[in-house]
Amino acid sequence: MTLTDTFNPTPKPYREPSLNTVYELLFGDNTDLYKNTIREPYAYPWNILMADSAYASDLQRVAADPNVETRAKILAYNRLRNSSQRIAKRELLAVIIEVGLDDGLDVLASFQDGTARYINHSEKVIIWETTDAHSHSLTHKLFKESISIVSKIGPWNGERRPYPEEGNVRISFLVSDGLYFGEGPINVLFNDALARPALQSATELMQYLTEKAISTK
Repeated sequence: MTLTDTFNPTPKPYREPSLNTVYELLFGDNTDLYKNTIREPYAYPWNILMADSAYASDLQRVAADPNVETRAKILAYNRLRNSSQRIAKRELLAVIIEVGLDDGLDVLASFQDGTARYINHSEKVIIWETTDAHSHSLTHKLFKESISIVSKIGPWNGERRPYPEEGNVRISFLVSDGLYFGEGPINVLFNDALARPALQSATELMQYLTEKAISTK
């Protein structure tokens, strides 16, 4: 089922508005959404990222800073690309898997720094802000499999598409030089020689995060 609202006809994946915001924040391509969630006064790196205009050198510093969270780096790279700045290196920053199920959308977002978000089709959400040895291993495996896909496909040049329809799975790669993705029927992509290893790794990570969430209740 497709959900929309009166003032924004773009399809929404969830009934709960706050979850739609969480979903949109995963992609790091809308600075205004962060302005609604981060309070002023902005500390580094948000003072740079939230500025109406920012020097390319400052954005490049944020993107290269190993101590900055990955989601901030994604914003920095997006702003650099939007201002036609050259991206010196191709770096995989996040992997996002969306699965259109009969009763809703499952989404797993895994970030380079080991953090993650999981939105279940039942509209339960897991915010993973820490790492442990096992989650680190699973994230590393997912990124290794994903890099092999990115190396074989090109970036998407259009606007980010709405969430996948029921029966489809989409795997998106947020890379320093743009958005890469593949999409197809669930049974096809999970059996595809190129996509299957990454999708299996993502499933393992999702299962682990779910188990950890249950065990800490």
